[in-house]
Amino acid sequence: MKKEIQIEDHIISETSQTYIIAEMSGNHNMDINRAKSIIREAAAAGADAVKMQTYTADTITIDCDSEIFQAGGLWKGRTLYQLYSDAYTPWEWQKELKEYAADVGVDLFSSPFDLTAVDFLNDLNMPAYKIASFEINDIPFIRKIARLGKPIIMSTGIAYLEDIDLALRTCKEEGNEQVILLKCVSEYPTPFDEMNLRAISTLSQVFHCLVGLSDHSMGTEAAVASVALGAKVVEKHLTLRRKDGGPDAAFSMEPEEFAEMTRQIRNIEKALGSAQYALSDKQIAERKTARSLFVVEDIKKGETFTEKNVRSIRPNNGLHTKYYEKILGQTAKCDIKKGTPMDWKYLA
Repeated sequence: MKKEIQIEDHIISETSQTYIIAEMSGNHNMDINRAKSIIREAAAAGADAVKMQTYTADTITIDCDSEIFQAGGLWKGRTLYQLYSDAYTPWEWQKELKEYAADVGVDLFSSPFDLTAVDFLNDLNMPAYKIASFEINDIPFIRKIARLGKPIIMSTGIAYLEDIDLALRTCKEEGNEQVILLKCVSEYPTPFDEMNLRAISTLSQVFHCLVGLSDHSMGTEAAVASVALGAKVVEKHLTLRRKDGGPDAAFSMEPEEFAEMTRQIRNIEKALGSAQYALSDKQIAERKTARSLFVVEDIKKGETFTEKNVRSIRPNNGLHTKYYEKILGQTAKCDIKKGTPMDWKYLA
């Protein structure tokens, strides 16, 4: 898999900044102006991209109220069809939203959920495609997306390693190696003790690709920690206010929280620096205040250097402290004043 992928003007690589995605999902609450507000707030909060979802209730499931078509978790008591009827993003909005995102300075792309959605998004010239966790086993669907030659961000929430391997091999067979894998837990919200963030490194090592985190936990901790573990993409749900309700509001960030997460990620990126152990120019300059050997009492010519008149103190103008035992017991070649940095020339 490629280790450098471009989405619009953003280069994603092992040395780049983390690509931060605000997932709008159904948080627009069926109001296009609210959708635009979420995009605008995402840009203001430092997101690089906003992601939509492209499906209808009929393209993702069927209208059936039998037990196997019941939603669970936060959405218990509703059928899948009822849930998706409320959560989908109207297709007629999506061209306008893409143009609006460009105007406010963020990328916008989507998760399609069936073959017709792939065609629709291709007509809109989407810069990338997101494959959701529950679609990772839809091989004809993945094959169709891969053929478009655009970057693919793939969540792995319900995938075994063999599922991921098959999905990646399918992309590669179609000549598309622009795939980023996201560690993900498909539980909403995700408890911290189920996140297994260390698996981010495992995905990178096993599949030799760029990796990231699709984070459904509350707060900023997991997203920030993922960056320290090698995540080059972080995706978080964004809403205006959780109290406004909506299908995903309960585990979505508010704009101020998203901005704080972005700030923390950017600071962590700076703090991570390089894996090479080396001193900065500032650290090298600070070495002048390290310890060294000094004469700490007036010494007359012929006197013996002792633990009383020679000590290891700051600053770093005298001999290295490793010579301390070698100097003790020797005699002074000349008079030496208190506060003189120790030097070989003072030994008889």
